Amino acid sequence: MSRLPTSGAAMDTHLPRSRRKAVIVILASLLLAVLAAIGWWAMPHGLPVAAADLRIGVVERGIFLDEVVVRASAEPLNSVILDSVESGRIEEVYASDGALVKKGQLLFRISNPQRNLELLARKAEHAQQIFNLSNLRVAQQASSSEHQRRLDDLRFALQQGGKQHARNLRLSQQGFISGVALEESADRLHQQQRALAQEQQAAQLESQVRRDAAAQLEASIQGLSSGLLLVGATVDALAVRAPSDGRLTDFRLQVGESISTGKNVGRIDDPARYKLSAKVDEFYLNRMAAGRQASMLQDGRSYALAVQTIYPQIKEGRFTVELVFSKGQPPVLNPGQSLDAQITLGEPAPALLLPNGAFINDSGGAWVFVLDESGTQAQRRDVRIGRRNNSQLEVLDGLRAGERVILSGYTTYGNSPQLHIKQ
Repeated sequence: MSRLPTSGAAMDTHLPRSRRKAVIVILASLLLAVLAAIGWWAMPHGLPVAAADLRIGVVERGIFLDEVVVRASAEPLNSVILDSVESGRIEEVYASDGALVKKGQLLFRISNPQRNLELLARKAEHAQQIFNLSNLRVAQQASSSEHQRRLDDLRFALQQGGKQHARNLRLSQQGFISGVALEESADRLHQQQRALAQEQQAAQLESQVRRDAAAQLEASIQGLSSGLLLVGATVDALAVRAPSDGRLTDFRLQVGESISTGKNVGRIDDPARYKLSAKVDEFYLNRMAAGRQASMLQDGRSYALAVQTIYPQIKEGRFTVELVFSKGQPPVLNPGQSLDAQITLGEPAPALLLPNGAFINDSGGAWVFVLDESGTQAQRRDVRIGRRNNSQLEVLDGLRAGERVILSGYTTYGNSPQLHIKQ
């Protein structure tokens, strides 16, 4: 019995229409996902930044120069501040700003009628006390003379009374006078002795009182003399003189101007010797010390300096140091002249170096943006920075030699972990 050939149509599976649609949707979704992944990998990642706005440096091995370059200004080494010690009205001005003056030279004169009246009153009081002391001494001399005269009379009377009593005693023993007469003679002698003693005591007491009064007047006169000297000094201070030789600076008084006590009217600068004053970043405060060596270059010649004074008060992220010339100064320097000074903080040493840049102020040296090999992407990376100078940073950890780092500021990048560099 013969068989008919089997038809292929019997082997085909007939799928429902709904299942075919689901398969198509799944395949389309997978295709879209693959295309999206390809697009994502092809698209740039990170915050886009223009390459033209970037400053890029390369990490290299080299010698770290442990020094800092500061912008310093020249100032007189010694200055004397001129303050008005008296208030009043400017009557005359004898000097001008910028002039060279000598010690004792008259600069200006102030008028103050009250001080002149005080001086006249003190002089009158002083003269009155001197007059009183003179009168007291005259009276003391007259009283002393009077007491001395009375004492002489009393001593003479006592002497005569003693002689009379001695005679009466002999006559009484011989029976020529009565006992009553002898007793009266003795009473007169005792009365004369008491009178002499009283007069001596009175003279001593009066002399002591007058001496005390004279001493008090002398002390008062001494006090008045001191006060007179002080008032005289204040009147003399109305004529202001230069306390030292030098150049008069910031002196701009005008005739007719009123000034108060303690007002600064200028200063006198040493015209020959100078020092440098510089503002230094607070990062270097712990490493700065008096005696640190420094140098400056002017007209092709180097001049040695040394840190003399450090003012640790920080203002706007900086503190102040003063440097003095240790082996001669430039022949021409002017107050306020700006100069570059190089302060040495340590010895040069081999290190992994990164050029200094604005980024150090934004990240504090804790992290940097490192470029990849293509130069189109930059990743944020934690680093550890050691010493620094104006042009170099010492890299302690986080970077390798040859890597490229963005040196420009990071403030516009926010917290972005990755940058896309647009060429």
